Amino acid sequence: MRNALAILSLILLASASYTYAQTAANHVGVVTAIDPAAKQLKIKTDAGAELSVSLQDRTNYLRVGADLNMKNAAKISLGDVAVGDRVLARGALVEDKVTATSIVVMTKEDVAKKHEAEQAEWKKRGVSGVITAVNPDSKQITISVRSREGIKPLIIPVSGSVDMRRYAPDSVRFADAKPSTFADLKVGDQVRALGNKNDDGTQLTPEYIVSGSFRNVAATVISVDPAAKTIRVIDLDTKKPALVRVEPDSKLHKLTPDVANMLARRLKAAEGGSADGPGGPRPAGMAGGRPPGGPGGYGGPGGGGGGDIEQMIERMPPLNVADLKKGDALVISSTAGAEPDKLTAITLLAGVEPILTSAPKGRQGMALGSWNLGMGGGGDQ
Repeated sequence: MRNALAILSLILLASASYTYAQTAANHVGVVTAIDPAAKQLKIKTDAGAELSVSLQDRTNYLRVGADLNMKNAAKISLGDVAVGDRVLARGALVEDKVTATSIVVMTKEDVAKKHEAEQAEWKKRGVSGVITAVNPDSKQITISVRSREGIKPLIIPVSGSVDMRRYAPDSVRFADAKPSTFADLKVGDQVRALGNKNDDGTQLTPEYIVSGSFRNVAATVISVDPAAKTIRVIDLDTKKPALVRVEPDSKLHKLTPDVANMLARRLKAAEGGSADGPGGPRPAGMAGGRPPGGPGGYGGPGGGGGGDIEQMIERMPPLNVADLKKGDALVISSTAGAEPDKLTAITLLAGVEPILTSAPKGRQGMALGSWNLGMGGGGDQ
């Protein structure tokens, strides 16, 4: 499901109740500081920029609820805005300062409600998987999804008013996802779709589709630059060096030895080995609330059995770039960028030596956390 802030922006633009100068623009982010005396807000935008918002006597303040319905928006004052609220500031930007003509606010409590509602909807009506076939004539794709009965094909017709988004190359942020078309979809892409299945569960009529091209990379650390948030590694598949960039939305975890060994057994079983355990990880992966993966929201899509692996990884201790040292083994989930030797980490795992030793191919099927990073999260049925 689309990012709540993007929806908020679209609603405001569509509202005929407001007329703004052509130089005005929408600036969306989280309130980090409020100075009522100076009539100023500071916000951190979804793009990571820090902006000062200058308020005027004629600035309009509105609050929308979790339903994002502008018809139900309530007039408020600056005193009703709190640190942590999400805001859309409408106004002209000069350097890093916005002179706001209007402020639309969603409280942090309503943001949480919105994320919970999105997650519930994706859990109920969402599917995810890897595209195995594309039919340009019928405008249908087939994805592989995991069910209680095993991996099954699911047909998704992509026509009509389907809202389609695609992750941008070299970006882990759902906020950077661009409007997409059927022509952008290809075999091997990862897809998450929201919609309604037919009675026998073989086809889903979608309302929303987000897609992307992602990869899992096994590597060992060559060097670390904590200040630049970069890691130089050797890709164990290509035997070539690569540079990994860590963004604020990247998820870094270190597996505990017991979890690493358990995952190694499961992934080896999924490869057809003789290890104990149920096996069956979901297909290779991406990263909302997130959704986002997810994200938001923010791994790989799949279903059923993969979800517990994803949740297990999310519970692992957080990791800092500075904690890594030369020789450490990593598994990195990344968007497919323009340059194969440059990766932007969605999820980065350390402590993976047992997996790379006993199930080297299995890591391609690991669900490395929430791949949607800001969109509605969810699982599969």
